[in-house]
Amino acid sequence: MIQGTGNCVDRAYSDRKHATGAIVRPVSGCGIPIHSGTKGASPMFSLKSTVVGLVLAASLVATTVSARAAGDIVDTATKAGNFTTLVAAVKAAGLVDTLKGPGPFTVFAPTDEAFKKLPAGTLESLLKPENKEQLVGILTYHVVPGSVDAAKITGNKQKQFGIKSVQGAEIPVDTRDGVKVSGANVTKTDINASNGVIHVIDAVILPPEKS
Repeated sequence: MIQGTGNCVDRAYSDRKHATGAIVRPVSGCGIPIHSGTKGASPMFSLKSTVVGLVLAASLVATTVSARAAGDIVDTATKAGNFTTLVAAVKAAGLVDTLKGPGPFTVFAPTDEAFKKLPAGTLESLLKPENKEQLVGILTYHVVPGSVDAAKITGNKQKQFGIKSVQGAEIPVDTRDGVKVSGANVTKTDINASNGVIHVIDAVILPPEKS
């Protein structure tokens, strides 16, 4: 017996009847066909396939929307609320446009508390226009070209290695006890931005002095 009305049901019955020998009962007229009988597919096969397809489609849409919603590194750091000093320093160094660029970049970002650990007067001195070159050097030492997530860092077979920074010098990485970069502890990882990733550190790291 066929449930449904109109040519839609007749076509569904005709197509499935000849293909599998099964009786087709469309759900809600021309909806999802459910097979019955001993021949052909399982009674719930088409329904399950449709549900799985809808779930996958929804997941893809959610991922796409999330990726579009993510801001760039500067915007992400600004919205986080605990990188106020870092963002101010980036602006003073004229690096905003760079860090808003396509990248990708990996940023080891010192928190406001990390900047407070600097000797008194250091930050104020670095933010002066005449010390811009030095400030740029320090900030770009916190940036690595490419997107280096936590899995790539901890997955390295070597427990002590270096990652080359945008500044040019290598950042020493130590994963023997937690993760340290140039002596600073990585306290949070994988804050994703549209043009890279941010890892939070608890100290400002300084490039090695040129010999």
